[in-house]
Amino acid sequence: MSAQGTILVLDGVSTNRIMLKVQLTAAWYHVAQGEKLSGLRTQLRRVQPDLVLTALTLPDGTAADVKKLMQSDPAFRDVPVVAIAAHNDKAARLRALSEGLDDVLGFPVSDTFLLARVRSLLRARSEAQDLQGKKGIQPFGFAEASAPVLAPARMGRIAVLAQSARQGTVWRKALAERTGRTVESHTLPNPSGVLSGSAPDAIVVELSPDPQGLNMLADLKSRIGARRTAVIGIIPDENTTLAADALDRGADAVCLGGFCATELALRIDALMARRAHEDHMRAALWRGLEESLIDPLTGLNNRRYALSALDRMMTRATRKGQSFAIMLADLDHFKSINDRYGHSVGDQVLVEAAKRMRRAFGNEGFLARIGGEEFLFALPDADHRTARAKAERICQLMAASPFVMPTIPTRLTVTVSVGLKLCEPPFQCLGEDGCTAPELVNCADRALYAAKKAGRNQFRLSAA
Repeated sequence: MSAQGTILVLDGVSTNRIMLKVQLTAAWYHVAQGEKLSGLRTQLRRVQPDLVLTALTLPDGTAADVKKLMQSDPAFRDVPVVAIAAHNDKAARLRALSEGLDDVLGFPVSDTFLLARVRSLLRARSEAQDLQGKKGIQPFGFAEASAPVLAPARMGRIAVLAQSARQGTVWRKALAERTGRTVESHTLPNPSGVLSGSAPDAIVVELSPDPQGLNMLADLKSRIGARRTAVIGIIPDENTTLAADALDRGADAVCLGGFCATELALRIDALMARRAHEDHMRAALWRGLEESLIDPLTGLNNRRYALSALDRMMTRATRKGQSFAIMLADLDHFKSINDRYGHSVGDQVLVEAAKRMRRAFGNEGFLARIGGEEFLFALPDADHRTARAKAERICQLMAASPFVMPTIPTRLTVTVSVGLKLCEPPFQCLGEDGCTAPELVNCADRALYAAKKAGRNQFRLSAA
């Protein structure tokens, strides 16, 4: 398979397939060919295409049938499907777009325009794959692939950037009537209304051989706030060279032959649906990232997060010459609670203990549950007095009042033992070659053991 990508060409006419293959292989794409809808599912499994180019009409189906078949298979749901129609057949183009095709190109299509459109579609697919994992492997936190978002909500803000205010007003009115969305118009000579404030959901840019519009495309895609905004270029004629340039500069789609409110509405709907799906995947990815670093029982950070955060704290403290402290806390006699009342009550005790520790610790540093009944506290920029006071407060708040559990009548007295490790400049505690986070935790653990041995419900300071 080519590193550039694999493209499946479907057409019942062999000469059409050959022409497209020649154009694509010259750009080092791997090209597979087919002529019918029949057997397509098997061919997709074998070829694993990154994009499909299909004639509008096949001997036993249509381009819309190809799209539906691929949408029904999660493995190919995100593969772009581009229809090839007769040149200047606007009605066919609109029909295909309304049927869900990702684009429609006029045949014969110029090499420059074809390859630019292929590149832009493959870039968009690659970005989506980064959000959902490659080869069907889901990022941590996912059980299965998310269902596709089939249509965007009927909302969103559209901005029109035209050469003149009069042109922009005409386009704004036509587009607002066709889409039912809020549409605003601006001029390319004065785009401040688009470039300042929140970015619109879609931007329509009038393009011409004058570089102003093309430069605006590149500018929009370089701005953080507008990177996920759908950008569509309007080209007044069939200038495919200009269209290719627009796509390579960041346009998500182009409309050849001038402004058409119907075509624009279809393209905006499709692009905003894709954005909604990507936003859904992005939110799920962040949830997965958060869940991988959070203890699900107590809501505190977990061991994975704690060790990484402790490494960062050590690096920052060493660089700035600031002291810091870590504390390891362990609930006293927790095993006897589990043995006597069961693990469900033990879990309730852990949740309540976490709440009290959070109150005692406040907003400085971080608090994590790193084991069954073991908690780690890290306190940046802490001197000897501050660290000791914090350790005392943790012990006091834990023992201040009995734990009331909803499932048992008995009120439980729960205490905690704390091992404190203080690191101060010049950081002899880190040794000549430095010290890892786990090694610092071991120092605190030895102090914790000393607190247990001394009778529990107290803290001890590490001597090493």
